[in-house]
Amino acid sequence: MTAFRLAKNIFNFMVLCDSFKPVDRLVKCEKWIRDDEDRTEESKATWWLNRLIGRTKKVTVDWPFPFSEDKLFVLTLNAGLEGYHVTVDGRHVASFPYRTGFTLEDATGLALGGDIDVHSVFAASLPSTHPSFATQRQLEFSTRWRAPPLPDSGVELFIGVLSAGNHFAERMATRRSWMQHTLIKSSKVVARFFVALNPRKEINRELKKEAEFFGDIVIVPYLDNYDLVVLKTVAICEYGVHTVSAKYVMKGDDDTFVRVDSVIDQARKFSDESSFYIGNINYYHKPLRHGKWAVAYEEWPEEDYPPYANGPGYILSSDIARYIVSEFEAHKLRLFKMEDVSMGMWVEQFNKTKRVEYSHSLKFCQFGCIEDYYTAHYQSPRQMMCLWDKLQREGKPQCCNMR
Repeated sequence: MTAFRLAKNIFNFMVLCDSFKPVDRLVKCEKWIRDDEDRTEESKATWWLNRLIGRTKKVTVDWPFPFSEDKLFVLTLNAGLEGYHVTVDGRHVASFPYRTGFTLEDATGLALGGDIDVHSVFAASLPSTHPSFATQRQLEFSTRWRAPPLPDSGVELFIGVLSAGNHFAERMATRRSWMQHTLIKSSKVVARFFVALNPRKEINRELKKEAEFFGDIVIVPYLDNYDLVVLKTVAICEYGVHTVSAKYVMKGDDDTFVRVDSVIDQARKFSDESSFYIGNINYYHKPLRHGKWAVAYEEWPEEDYPPYANGPGYILSSDIARYIVSEFEAHKLRLFKMEDVSMGMWVEQFNKTKRVEYSHSLKFCQFGCIEDYYTAHYQSPRQMMCLWDKLQREGKPQCCNMR
């Protein structure tokens, strides 16, 4: 493919995708020129030559076309919140949204098409190998991080942590930080990861080895999918009720740092007869009908969600967890793809038979970390270790800003 034909294909592509919605507030395709289909190959070459010598009567170009034969260029690929972004010689070229259910860690390669010679490749910020395997090579398995055995009698608090098969680094940071709390090491509090199967068999093999060694992973028997996360939450309730007979059941994520003593203190404020739901409670939230997180009317016909606690950290009394398991086993539990909204829906249903006390606190932090937090969300493995070190050294819940 010549540089000219490469340019022609890119021009056609950009005209087609220019009108779509942006990705991370960037247009999917930057507009270089308009490609008129009735032009011949020769007239296009003449048009481009006219553009190069400054004749811009027909079309205005914001910046020069970066590709030409035998000319080096630098192409940069960045991963954003909503998709990939491509820049050439420092200028944004195109953006590609992630597909539904895509996990950034699942990306294992980059393919380029066309007659292009790659002179060098430089990777920064992201590991050059799969993060799960790379981390496992760097961190030796140690019996120090193994989960203590389950107690003979019931525990006071059970913490179920949602995780993905390839999130070994996140689980390792959790084991080495707040899971080292004395309440967990003494088995008064029990914590377990809940992980679904990965489409890649090699990840499942490593996950099985990890589960057998550390003894703190519950593998749920289905392929991981965003729409099925709610089943992990049901599994957390089932484990908390049937396996450990916990007084309180908590749900968290593998990037959530938990102050175990503070969390259990919040649950202890209620009497043994009380039914309660503790977390960062959302009231009168409405479904988004457009955009990335759109919910169709067929999925949720109501105008408002029930009151629900944000998913990174909330606590239930055991009677609510027992009700959820019973309804699920009887095939009467309504399931919704957003697990935190589902929990709010189940609690609301339980509230019709027995009064539930809702307890709201911003200290169950949804977006990062705040002073005197109970839970801190979106914490990287380094931040998890930093938060734990601050608690150990200074005895105060202080946030860490590094990524």
